[in-house]
Amino acid sequence: MKKQIERIISKPARPGMVGDGFRVFNYIPGGVTQQRISPFLMLDFNPSYDFGPSARVKGVDVHPHKGFETVTIAYKGAVEHHDSSGKHGIIYPGDVQWMTAGAGILHKEYHEKAFSKTGGPFEMVQLWVNLPKKDKSVAPHYQALTADGMGKAVLPDNAGVVNVIAGSFNGVAGPAETYSPVNLFDIKLNNGGQVTTRLAANHNTALLVINGKVTVNDQSAPEHSFVLFGNAGEEISINADGDAVVLLMSGEPINEPIVSYGPFVMNTEEEIHEAIQDFQAGKFGVLV
Repeated sequence: MKKQIERIISKPARPGMVGDGFRVFNYIPGGVTQQRISPFLMLDFNPSYDFGPSARVKGVDVHPHKGFETVTIAYKGAVEHHDSSGKHGIIYPGDVQWMTAGAGILHKEYHEKAFSKTGGPFEMVQLWVNLPKKDKSVAPHYQALTADGMGKAVLPDNAGVVNVIAGSFNGVAGPAETYSPVNLFDIKLNNGGQVTTRLAANHNTALLVINGKVTVNDQSAPEHSFVLFGNAGEEISINADGDAVVLLMSGEPINEPIVSYGPFVMNTEEEIHEAIQDFQAGKFGVLV
């Protein structure tokens, strides 16, 4: 049985700036509530945009996180980061930075230095994934997922390729380790290419059309639209009307209260107050 499409959400009318280096359109929670799309908490999309050459590196300065994971997917350009656990990394097109904030961490993310100097097209997605209550105090850590380490499903008839970041696509597993069942697929389709997969009926499931135009379960989804599926049926078919790139996500809902306050996501107001106090007390470490 095909998954029914609940809604197709158009690209928001205006972008917002995160720092001075990320020009993003927000789909979660802007278009759909956090509870409805659990375990996903936020989705910011920076469609292709040329920031131009800059002598000063653009991005987001030091800020905290606690209680969830940040997943940054690079499509064009390069993103560099540092965090208070001592980790440093750079992601290039096809790479993913999967950071588990857990008990609390400081980090900063910005355009990679050489890319800043030359400028050029910059395109990325940042997705926040909630942690179950039992895992919100896990020690912060980082998974550097490179393009050549992704699970790869080459589609028949030269239809394209699926880069499996997390979970399993038609038997091909992704490298990311997750705290609750999550599937995250970067799908690249050639003109006229078609792909079909099955995802658990009870999973909250959606896709973002990164580039191009597609037909999803017989409904047209234009470029930069966000398709939210209902929680019945399992089959999803995507047909590309020209070359297309699609990010498909699904996850088992975490049926726990969600209390968000900026970069902190916990289960109760009391835990939010504790997170703020821990941050102010320096318990997330030091980063300059």
